[in-house]
Amino acid sequence: MAQSVPKYTIFTLFLFSFLLHTQSNQFSENLSTKLNGFKREKLTHLHFYFHDIAAGDHPTVVNVAKPPTTNTSDALFGPIYVVDDPLTIGPNLTSKLVGRAQGMYALSSLSEFRLVMSLSYVFTEGKYNGSTLSILGGNSISAPVRELPVVGGSGAFRFARGYAVTKTHFFNATNEEAVVEYDVYVLHY
Repeated sequence: MAQSVPKYTIFTLFLFSFLLHTQSNQFSENLSTKLNGFKREKLTHLHFYFHDIAAGDHPTVVNVAKPPTTNTSDALFGPIYVVDDPLTIGPNLTSKLVGRAQGMYALSSLSEFRLVMSLSYVFTEGKYNGSTLSILGGNSISAPVRELPVVGGSGAFRFARGYAVTKTHFFNATNEEAVVEYDVYVLHY
């Protein structure tokens, strides 16, 4: 003769099953920073030069999309560029290479020369070798001084946030070359 299972046993099994299933499909949880190896935040200042070269034998920026209205727009609205620009210690391209700026930017304003930039600054030198900073934001390139947000990073700059102050050091429209000075201030662990 078969024995019947008490009702509270079935209810208890159902409840545990439900709780286990709910926890395994959890969307988020709060974690202790101490348990995950976080230390006190550091503020780091980086200074380098960004070389944007569109012409010549070895361009570091290429136009990948250009709508027909770009040439009729006062602010050259619309083109999209992909970049792999060298970052150097000094303003001369022959000075020590410390990394590369890789990503894209587009002329994104109908009324002013303004880029929206999405770039990863990949460092190749010193204690930041292999680390990156991500900068995403608007850049009014005709302004004498601009500020761009640092929105993240990797390696030594994991959980980075901060800003970059940029100034055009040199611009030659004929050679399609620009050298931009960067002072970057980054909070990171």
